[in-house]
Amino acid sequence: MDRYDVVIIGAGAGAKLVWTSLAGSGLSVAVIEESLVGGDCPFLACVPSKAMLRSAQVWRTADDPEWAGLFTGRVPERAAYEETVARRERIVRGRDDTANAAGLEKTGATLIRGTARIVRPGVVDVDGTEIGYGELVLNTGSAPVRPDIPGLDEVPVWTSDEAMSSTAERPELVVVIGGGPVGCELAFLYASFGSAVTVVQRGDRLIPREEPEASKAMLSLLHDHGVDVRLNTQVVRAEAHPLGGRLTTDHGDVFDASVVIQAAGRRPRSRKVGLDALGVEPGRGGAIEVDDHCRVVGAEHVWAVGDVTGVAPFTHTAHYHGRVVAANLAGRDTRADHRAIPRAVYTRPVLAAVGHTVASAREAGIEPLTATAPVTQAVRTSIEGEPEGWLTLLAHPDTGAVIGATAWGGRAEEWISEVSLAVRAEIPVEVARDVVHPFPTFAEVLETPLWELAERR
Repeated sequence: MDRYDVVIIGAGAGAKLVWTSLAGSGLSVAVIEESLVGGDCPFLACVPSKAMLRSAQVWRTADDPEWAGLFTGRVPERAAYEETVARRERIVRGRDDTANAAGLEKTGATLIRGTARIVRPGVVDVDGTEIGYGELVLNTGSAPVRPDIPGLDEVPVWTSDEAMSSTAERPELVVVIGGGPVGCELAFLYASFGSAVTVVQRGDRLIPREEPEASKAMLSLLHDHGVDVRLNTQVVRAEAHPLGGRLTTDHGDVFDASVVIQAAGRRPRSRKVGLDALGVEPGRGGAIEVDDHCRVVGAEHVWAVGDVTGVAPFTHTAHYHGRVVAANLAGRDTRADHRAIPRAVYTRPVLAAVGHTVASAREAGIEPLTATAPVTQAVRTSIEGEPEGWLTLLAHPDTGAVIGATAWGGRAEEWISEVSLAVRAEIPVEVARDVVHPFPTFAEVLETPLWELAERR
């Protein structure tokens, strides 16, 4: 039986940070992957979705009065969508992971193709072959949740991954089930190319974990793009239809769909990995509980990173976890701190947030100080032709530390990390306000609310 110092199950984003960080450490490393080296993000999720959203933004620029005079022609919606898909396929290299696999092995790690399952402490089985490990890292990611709707198997359905990999023609009628970040991005994307889009959200607002003002802004944006948003609504029945499918809601409304996109969340892939052999039971929803070192609670020499932990399920979280685990495996005591993991929804305008919302602060027993400023305070907005947006900053009333922020517009995804640093380092607003930003940049919008919060202390 072959044995390695470190065995990683799953070759996604977080795992890459482990095997690259351990290169040259003297530790033998094996990576087991049943699908694509690199995971979902570069091939099926983050990269293709943002590539398509960027193409949509460029194509729609010709409709913006600010820029329309610079364009002499514009391809029709269907052709624009086809070119967008073609560009996406070029960027993801047709989901060919050959280069990623070669890069992995160049670090000295061994790539093993197959499906892994823990059979006993210290041993995993890969399609009938046992492999020993000293330390085990679980990076199995997450999978889309399929709504339990009678008849859904009879209609064309895409997961979010399939929506980002299909080369089919642009669907004319799209129904998105779920109004979270992924559902909003996909609704915005397909509406941008002229699809008739309906979003069915069972809750009373979109992106419900963010500030109510962010939910309102997202609702307004989707409405402006012609999206029909149905809140407090659930699909209760689906059936085949000549157009593709027909959906009925709990309110009795009926929608026809060329395709239904399920965006009702994701579930950690933990059930088939063999945790029972270690005496570990996944938590609610399938998440594997980890401590602040990313060690699996209740098991020795086992670690977990990324979506499978259920903690802040973003690619950048997986990257962070990978670095933490690699440092611990190399003997450097390192702890993960999740207070400052940024969140973003890549519509246009973009939503970016970090740390507490007002509601979550209050749940934690904090009545936060808040200050809001329009993004238009930054001269860069007029230069770039982005006239809308706002920023809300939160500070702790006792310490003055920055504890959260939500921003709409102004390319906030590019400067929200400044607030992430302030949250993570517990920087008081009196210190944060002394950061001087280059002129003209969107980040200047931070200055007014920081000074306001400092003056109120």
